[in-house]
Amino acid sequence: MVNFVERVDDFVRIRRVLVSVSDKSGLDQLIPGLLDINPDTQFYSTGGTYQALSQLLGSRALRCLTSVAEYTGQPETQGGLVKTLDFKIYLGLLTETYNEAHQEDLSRTGALPIDMVIVNLYPFAATIAREGVTVEQARANIDIGGPCMLRAAAKNYLRVVSVVDPADYANLLAELRAGGGSLDLSIRYRYACKAFRHTAAYDAAIAEYLGAQIPDEVPSVYALG
Repeated sequence: MVNFVERVDDFVRIRRVLVSVSDKSGLDQLIPGLLDINPDTQFYSTGGTYQALSQLLGSRALRCLTSVAEYTGQPETQGGLVKTLDFKIYLGLLTETYNEAHQEDLSRTGALPIDMVIVNLYPFAATIAREGVTVEQARANIDIGGPCMLRAAAKNYLRVVSVVDPADYANLLAELRAGGGSLDLSIRYRYACKAFRHTAAYDAAIAEYLGAQIPDEVPSVYALG
């Protein structure tokens, strides 16, 4: 059954932010800026981003930074293959504010509504641009969790803002300051459109590259019996 929303808040206060980025430029301005605007902001992060935020926040990390693994109760798999593909993450991104069943799901699972995702993806285009790159190296740099989070957040622009481009950080902070720590529906919608364009271009680059290649010769193991 598809939900059609009839009630939505124009302004949404940004309180919980999920950060998982390949390109960490600009975080040294963005994260302190978010805390200046709303000192109660809580950050959830993964892998190398979590380590970067820990160093950036220093002693403040104990108060406002939580690893996704701690939040979900599931450790990251080897190589960071699975980090954010978890029911609690997507419940937090997709729940609708005035949907009672969704609110019951949050209560039942201990999940929290996430107001913003700051995500940029594994550098697939940069990887395939390198001389001598193999199909396997390209395959390993196909991001799964990042596009899923961006699409979920963008779909739920009714409540969530999806940020994909470090070049937008300064403007994002200015918009938040102007809104007293909140973003209105038109702003969330604009960021959602950019997120969908971004993931579409990412998938198109993968499809175009793989379609022009021959798979690498790799050792195969055959299970008999």
